[in-house]
Amino acid sequence: MRDSPATRTSNVDLQHLRFAVTAADHGSFRQAAELLSVRQSTLSRCIRQFEHSIGVTLFERSPAGITPTPAGRSVIRMARTILEELSALVATAKSSQIGAAGRLSIGFCSSLSAGNLRATLFEFKHRFPQIEIATVEKSRTRLTTSLRSGALDILIVTGDITLADCKSLALWSERILVTLPKDHPLSARESLFWTDLRDQTVLLSQYDPGRELEDLLKSKLVSPENRPTIERHDVSRGAIKALVSMQMGISLVLESDLGANLPSPLYRELRDGTGPSRLGFSAIWRSNNENPALDNFLTLLAERYPSPADVG
Repeated sequence: MRDSPATRTSNVDLQHLRFAVTAADHGSFRQAAELLSVRQSTLSRCIRQFEHSIGVTLFERSPAGITPTPAGRSVIRMARTILEELSALVATAKSSQIGAAGRLSIGFCSSLSAGNLRATLFEFKHRFPQIEIATVEKSRTRLTTSLRSGALDILIVTGDITLADCKSLALWSERILVTLPKDHPLSARESLFWTDLRDQTVLLSQYDPGRELEDLLKSKLVSPENRPTIERHDVSRGAIKALVSMQMGISLVLESDLGANLPSPLYRELRDGTGPSRLGFSAIWRSNNENPALDNFLTLLAERYPSPADVG
């Protein structure tokens, strides 16, 4: 009774493939056995078992050595491919385990045109080119929902968010700038103070960091009669800049927005009594996230933006 194809396949293992490929590469059972540190009889017997299992003679034997048969050349070519793919699989698994490969999903509500976030992602990709980086820009509410569900590995957001079962790391801060249309009365000044905004119309996006900037404005100008008129628009930051260019009002942005290729209003630094007004950024991630790529990203963040306790 002849073996079925399934039975023949089950009788083939990686050692059969490795022995056959090595023998074909060297044209000699003896040399292949020496390279593999096995007895020649062991290698020869293994290859005969392989031939019997697949029903094909792989080699023509002669005193001068061995030569693959036409069918043997096809089998050896496929065997070589299988071994190479197996090696790649093992290498990928090891890289993923140490975070050198894999995927990292990052949610943010900042500009990637310039600034620290852009520089951080660029350096991370340079260090770990095999890691796929997926970036997502959404509202803060949607970002936190995606983080909780596991769709995102980490958030880079303004302010300091406290979420259950999550950890956070304070990162960098950015200057707050006022965007003005050309020929605006305030454009003659090199810098502005919060009190200079009281008679203005301030256009803010409903998306982050618009809400964060509005909260900061209200904390700086506590009395409602001293506050500017605030218009909230359900549009992107780029659309807000376009509205400013149309002289619909002024706006507040972070300095990373300076690199955006958008209609170009004027920019003026916004100051308070102690110097330039700034808004901080934080990283937020789930405590139980075991993605090795995330560990490497957190290491990079800690290197680039050490906490005061880590300095000195």
